[in-house]
Amino acid sequence: MTKAVNEGALNFIIDEMMKVVENSQDEIFEIGEEARNEHKTLEKEIEDIKEKVHKYIFDGDKLEQDVKWYRKKLATVSAHFNKYSEREIREVYDKTHELQTNLVMLRQEEKALRDKRDDLERRLLTIGSTLTRAEDLQSKVSIILTYLNDDFKKVNTFIEEAHEKQEFGLKIIEAQEDERKRISREIHDGPAQMLANILLRSEIVEKTFKTGQTDNILKEIKSVRQLIRSSLYEVRRIIYDLRPMALDDLGLIPTLRKYIDTASEYNNVKIEFKKLGEEKRLDSKYEVALFRLVQESLTNAFKHAEATLIVVKLEITADHVTILIKDNGKGFDQTARKDKSFGLIGMRERVEMLDGKIEVKSALHEGTSIYIRVPYILDR
Repeated sequence: MTKAVNEGALNFIIDEMMKVVENSQDEIFEIGEEARNEHKTLEKEIEDIKEKVHKYIFDGDKLEQDVKWYRKKLATVSAHFNKYSEREIREVYDKTHELQTNLVMLRQEEKALRDKRDDLERRLLTIGSTLTRAEDLQSKVSIILTYLNDDFKKVNTFIEEAHEKQEFGLKIIEAQEDERKRISREIHDGPAQMLANILLRSEIVEKTFKTGQTDNILKEIKSVRQLIRSSLYEVRRIIYDLRPMALDDLGLIPTLRKYIDTASEYNNVKIEFKKLGEEKRLDSKYEVALFRLVQESLTNAFKHAEATLIVVKLEITADHVTILIKDNGKGFDQTARKDKSFGLIGMRERVEMLDGKIEVKSALHEGTSIYIRVPYILDR
């Protein structure tokens, strides 16, 4: 009876996990569609601006010819001053000045349009990159969903003897749901809000352009450019949290340095990173696992420790990798049961999969230290 209940509970958990993954897939698709629509809109806007620039160039060239003609006439009038009346001289002078002023304003407006076109093209590249990543992520989620449909139900056989398997599964669902909400919230509060603001500012630029207020146009364009930079930073940060591409390209040490610098700035916490031993590439599964262990440790410190200083030490020797993460935060009582200790459970499982060991030491008001040691043989 108990076994049947447990199997039913596990099947329920798996079904819920499937729903979470399917919902995530739908949300990724919606994000991709929004990026695709935005991409099309930007392409149309850029084409319109290019047409306007061509017209400005044509009108400017024509106006420049008129200016040259009137300059020659003005030179003629000046050379034969006595042959012309004061009214004729004034008319030639005023017309020359008017054309020169119009030419300067036209060229300034043309430059403003060119700058706007360049900014939109850079933004188009960014959104194109985001669209590509969203499509790639959607493809990967589809693969995961297929895997879950085909194989994940077999998990019941492997964790049948685990007393907390139901709680464990629910924690997985909770963690996935929290992560989905976090990403959704970060996109909504960050890039989505910024893109909406950029759209509003671009409309202001368009209205200001129609009034011919060049200084205000330039001011608004600078403001839009700053918003685009901030939006690009937020998108890159969110993507980096999901999967740092530098890990595949550069390896563990450079990726950790970059992540720690970014995390330190974003969370306003001082983090010291110390690398000891050799700086060599490790097998991909080790680099990913070790990076995630450091990331999870720092995330726990940011959320719970209220630390002002975190020290991360990593040593690679010929036969093992050692990591120490230590903070000066408020610590916690290790004897007390923690209902929300799923992060540490996940870290222990990662380390066990690598045949390593992990030690957590903490006490109230004395900070926390996490020591990880994983066996690894470097190729010589």
